[in-house]
Amino acid sequence: MAAGYAELLRTRHAARLLVGTLIGRLPNGTAPIAIVLFTRAEGGSYSLAGALAAAYGVANAVGQPLLGRAVDLFGQPRVQLPAAVVSALGMVWLSVSGTGSAAAAYAAVVVAGLFTPPLEGGLRALWPTVLGGKEERVHAAYAMDAVAQEVMFTVGPLLVTLFVALWSPAGALLALNAIGVLGALSVVVSEPSRRWRSAPREAHWLGALRSRGLLALLGAFFFVGTALGSITVAGVAYADDHGGQAVYGWLMAAVGLGALIGGVCYGARRWTGASERRLRMLVALLALCYLPLMLTPAPVAMTVLAALSGVFLAPSLACAFIVVDRHAPAGTVTEAFSWLVTFFGVGAAIGTAGAGPAVELGGTAAGFGVAGAAGVAAFLVLTATQRALATPGRGREVAGSAEGPSEGSCAAPSTTRSAP
Repeated sequence: MAAGYAELLRTRHAARLLVGTLIGRLPNGTAPIAIVLFTRAEGGSYSLAGALAAAYGVANAVGQPLLGRAVDLFGQPRVQLPAAVVSALGMVWLSVSGTGSAAAAYAAVVVAGLFTPPLEGGLRALWPTVLGGKEERVHAAYAMDAVAQEVMFTVGPLLVTLFVALWSPAGALLALNAIGVLGALSVVVSEPSRRWRSAPREAHWLGALRSRGLLALLGAFFFVGTALGSITVAGVAYADDHGGQAVYGWLMAAVGLGALIGGVCYGARRWTGASERRLRMLVALLALCYLPLMLTPAPVAMTVLAALSGVFLAPSLACAFIVVDRHAPAGTVTEAFSWLVTFFGVGAAIGTAGAGPAVELGGTAAGFGVAGAAGVAAFLVLTATQRALATPGRGREVAGSAEGPSEGSCAAPSTTRSAP
């Protein structure tokens, strides 16, 4: 398994792009906890801290597809690096001005969130170029990408707490955003990023959203995000009843570990058949593994169930990346991936908001019940939209025909890629 990923990373530019993207995304992955810690250190209330973190999240959800469309139109360097700098300046503004003026604090986090560069979608647009357009290797890269995300979201909060301990919450904000700009810089000055050009696109105000298959996928992953968001809150309620913060840490680490294991195993195998059918199966298994969490057994057994609930997350994401690739209209691939990030993030925010009342009304089991219900809803969306998903849009696999170079190519001769 690891050998397959190691082979991918030995490909020229691959390791640099993956690591640079992960580093560039650190400010985004750590922003909620960094904002909360900074606000509390400034004497702000928990309500203000949560509201500022939510404002950042909403702004990020709005900005990602807009910046993704700009990347498709103008290229990666012209958008990614300026956006990273402006986003970092928003956090500098927050760290300097503090939370004494609520209006200034909200403006700062909105700027930071709105201009967060779409590095995630940009990397997925680059994989076909870097890996020579070989479908099997690109799909393995998507799986590796999903695994790497889990590593970032595990390590990121630890870095925040480390920087806070070494310096201060304000110092943590400054350091993480400075590191993020360096990561974005590493990506955009690379040859693949500089040479990448989107396929010609049809002018349409809906952009990527005119694809029915993509809309179906986004609807499903809105609910997957809802499930994950609800687990973070239900996990706190469970920990309060079974030992406190240490138990919560173990539960969240177990979810991440399960996702890592699932992603590594998924990427180690060569898959055949339609990606859309495989995704439906993976999401069904994901939903099935959320349901036992409602049993809320003793901590050891609950930790095992938490790990099980994460096993099919990274495989579902990796397969979703393939489906996005197949259904995004030509010339909209970065925007399409950015919409996936947006819907997933908005779903997570709603899950976080909805799990609280569920716990208060029905207890911890009801909080985990939100995750189970959301997982089932994601599966039902994919099932109800099978017809829309059965017909791929004019994405990279179709665009690489005799009519022109494939999406994301570097002026190389076009090649037609078969569907997975």
